[in-house]
Amino acid sequence: MASRSEEDHCCPVCHDVFRDPVVLSCSHSFCQDCLKTWWREKPTRECPVCKRRSSTANPPVSLVLKNLCEAFLQERDQRSSEALCSLHSEKLKLFCLSHQQLVCLVCRDSEKHANHRFSPIDEAARQHKKKLQDALKPLKKKLEAFERVQVKFNCTAEHIRVQARHTERQIKEQFKKLRQFLQEEEDARMAALWEEEEQKSQVMMEKMEALSREIAALSHTVRVTEEKLRAEEVSFLQDYKAAVERVQQRPLLEDPRLGSRALIHEAKHLGNLAFNIWNKMKDLVSYSPVILDPNTANVELILSEDLSSAGGGEEQKLPDNPERFDDYYIVQGYKGFNSGTHCWDVEVGDNTFWSLGVLAESFQGKAAVQSGLWEMRFHKGEYSARSLPATATDLRVQKKLQRIRVKLDLNRGKLSFSDPDTTTQLHTFKHTFTERLFPYISTVDTVPLKILPLEVCVTKQQQV
Repeated sequence: MASRSEEDHCCPVCHDVFRDPVVLSCSHSFCQDCLKTWWREKPTRECPVCKRRSSTANPPVSLVLKNLCEAFLQERDQRSSEALCSLHSEKLKLFCLSHQQLVCLVCRDSEKHANHRFSPIDEAARQHKKKLQDALKPLKKKLEAFERVQVKFNCTAEHIRVQARHTERQIKEQFKKLRQFLQEEEDARMAALWEEEEQKSQVMMEKMEALSREIAALSHTVRVTEEKLRAEEVSFLQDYKAAVERVQQRPLLEDPRLGSRALIHEAKHLGNLAFNIWNKMKDLVSYSPVILDPNTANVELILSEDLSSAGGGEEQKLPDNPERFDDYYIVQGYKGFNSGTHCWDVEVGDNTFWSLGVLAESFQGKAAVQSGLWEMRFHKGEYSARSLPATATDLRVQKKLQRIRVKLDLNRGKLSFSDPDTTTQLHTFKHTFTERLFPYISTVDTVPLKILPLEVCVTKQQQV
């Protein structure tokens, strides 16, 4: 409960110490803002206490009351800053090291604190602040680490959105091409059908028109002759010779017949329609035996849209995810192998510094290992092969290579490099591979290394 002295310094509206007090003609005082707020809610300017109407909208500030309130607040703050002992109401001047609490001089001499060690408050505060600061250091370091991780997470979240939109555009573009191909194929096949329909309909129209003319001529001859047959004998005999000549002049043609292939060739248009379109579509699509994984690419490697080639470039702002290579200019294939035989060709062209081959799963990303990589490389005009941690073996090559064929036979434990243009074997590693292996390429040259697509073919097999 507030003391009587404090009540004397309080506004009747907000019940807090006056702030910019004003006095009305009725001698009641209020905070300036409290009075204005009160009046805004009332139809008339009346005193909140006695309800007497004020003659002015801007009552004067009471400087005396304002000074008294400021002095009262200052005194109250000083009193609150002096901590007193809850048992003896004496000022707390010492710190008991045994109980780890503030005490007064009476407490020090009491039985409760007998044989205890005491320290001055300022000295105890200094020592305990240092302890607390030391205890806070690892938390501050952890906070800084968390904040750094938060930045990385934010970057990763944004990159996920960018990846999703980029991938969405690529998917739509691929399906757009396929739909365009199908639409063009449909249009071509419909045009062929309509052309055949028009041609064969024209032939039938001509035949029908000729037949109509022949029917009309024969009908006329039959009608005229029948009329002569119904004539009197004299008239009949007079016109007989002419009637016989008219009948004999009409040649008896063979019955008209449909020619061969007169109908629409449905089998040609519909037979194996889906298969034929699919077979033709192979010229539109390609198949890469190795797809590069952009999530593993060093930040200075630029990948193609179809993820089949990579070349050196300016550093990109990419998430620092665990799979990404930092210490090597590497990008690996997204799919690994642990059995079977696998083969792919890499176009090196005019690239002046490259390496390619396979790496073990334990070599991936940021793993600080010096083994599990088998490669062929080209540097400063020289070709070599190496398997970490062994030293490189120089290779004798007659002419500059344009393509390298990599063949991995996991069942036999062989990894070979060859020139597919001349079928020349360049180097072969023999090893008992125990881990999943991933294809990889590496370069710092802007001329990209490209995984060459395989030829797509459609075969038909007779089922027995």
